[in-house]
Amino acid sequence: MATVSGGEKLNSKLAEMAKLLSNASSVKVGFLAESTYPDGKPVAMIAAIQDYGAPSRGIPPRPFFRNMVAAKKAEWPGAIKDLLKANGYDALRTLQQTGDAIAGQLRESIINTNSPPLAASTLRRRGVAPGTKYDPGKPETFGAKPLVDTGHMLNSVNYEVKA
Repeated sequence: MATVSGGEKLNSKLAEMAKLLSNASSVKVGFLAESTYPDGKPVAMIAAIQDYGAPSRGIPPRPFFRNMVAAKKAEWPGAIKDLLKANGYDALRTLQQTGDAIAGQLRESIINTNSPPLAASTLRRRGVAPGTKYDPGKPETFGAKPLVDTGHMLNSVNYEVKA
């Protein structure tokens, strides 16, 4: 008959891992509730209008958020699994790194969304000649870049980890 020893060490290690796995449970990425424009408008509301459009206001959809999620969501579970292992099963650290990575993907999507082009009225408001199309290789066309006027929305992308 075989005997097993060291059960206390195993139980201790499992309890330690369970504690680390439960130190955080979720991560939110995007435009958090406290993010507002200087005039008080919520950044999340403006981002949603940009993502889905507002036809009655002449704003076409520029689905930067939905497209990013659709393109990247399949990668996230495997990345979390790998991060958990690399971080010794520390859920807080893993979700912080996950939030930071997804926030970067969202910023990249904002930067890479260049169509549809801005309306002539928006170009005029920005001091850009009507008909100007954004070309990343031409800095003089930056004022015609959709989704980035002041950079406030881009700089408001954030994440929050909850225990």
